[in-house]
Amino acid sequence: MYSSGLKLLHFLEPELAHYIAIKFLKFSRRKKFRFESDRLKTEVAGLNLYHPLGLSGGFDKNGEIIQASFNFGASFTEIGAITPLPQKGNQKPRVFRLWEDLGLINRLGFNNHGIDAVQKRVSEARPLGIVGINIGANRKSENKLEDYVNVLKKCEKHFDFATINISSPNTPNLRTLQSKNNLTDLLSAVCEMNNSFSKPIKIFLKIDPDTNLKRLEEIVEVSVKFKLDGLIATNTTVSRNNLNSKNKNERGGLSGRPIFSISTKKLAELFSISSGEIPLIGVGGIFSGEDAYEKIKAGASALQIYTAIGYKGIGVIEEIVRSLDTLLKKDGVQSIKSVTGIDHKKWLS
Repeated sequence: MYSSGLKLLHFLEPELAHYIAIKFLKFSRRKKFRFESDRLKTEVAGLNLYHPLGLSGGFDKNGEIIQASFNFGASFTEIGAITPLPQKGNQKPRVFRLWEDLGLINRLGFNNHGIDAVQKRVSEARPLGIVGINIGANRKSENKLEDYVNVLKKCEKHFDFATINISSPNTPNLRTLQSKNNLTDLLSAVCEMNNSFSKPIKIFLKIDPDTNLKRLEEIVEVSVKFKLDGLIATNTTVSRNNLNSKNKNERGGLSGRPIFSISTKKLAELFSISSGEIPLIGVGGIFSGEDAYEKIKAGASALQIYTAIGYKGIGVIEEIVRSLDTLLKKDGVQSIKSVTGIDHKKWLS
């Protein structure tokens, strides 16, 4: 959003402001921004990106602004979370700004139009760029494992990757799917479906920032077993450390600046556990080129952004990309790959 429009949106309730922003972007005639630099080119699981910053799941829930995301500078985008059936999500109000902390708490609960409507919209839009889908389970589903498979089987022709979201704190018992046995069953079913495609898509798994080191090790072990294409670190957190805003005790997942450290630590732990062999996408608290650079040096091959857009506008994508390139140039860095994970050990204490 332009600065004047962004200021007006900040006077509105955050979910309404987000709705208006999506409508603005949907009908925007912005020409495509494409800042290219050899330093910024990167690759994740065979997906070639002209810079590392993409749009995280949760911003474009229903695939309404895919092309606009590219036009405003994202090198890839992830829509969703999408469930088999449409659902309204949790009761409003369910999104809360934390102004003093540059954070956001949401308990949306996978509100979305359902896979059939979203699949139709994406197929008609025919967006030009790398598009992923974040997959979730319906709240009242009796078999959440089947939900993931039922969404995935409709993704073959329309998406480049699918992110298995079992780490949102806003669907009851969803995080129990991260246990070793449950995750094994889930990935077995998901990978079997994906391997049945004439052209399998990339499969990523989104990690919970609140999980302990032992569970992370199990997640990596199972991910390697099923040859997942990458891990995304991290989802929102239920922790509430060192916050100052009046909404700090609202129930839900916390994102934005307050989770930069916890999400980067998980990223570095995953890099260490996997010995850098599993591609990692870093997300959580990225507001600047410096933040992006820190995530890369902690282990990320690519990055995603969400909450910062609400505070700084979608132009923050271009701002971060240009700043990151300047920082790489200043350090004499020739490629993202050459600095991926070089500082991960400083996060392991």
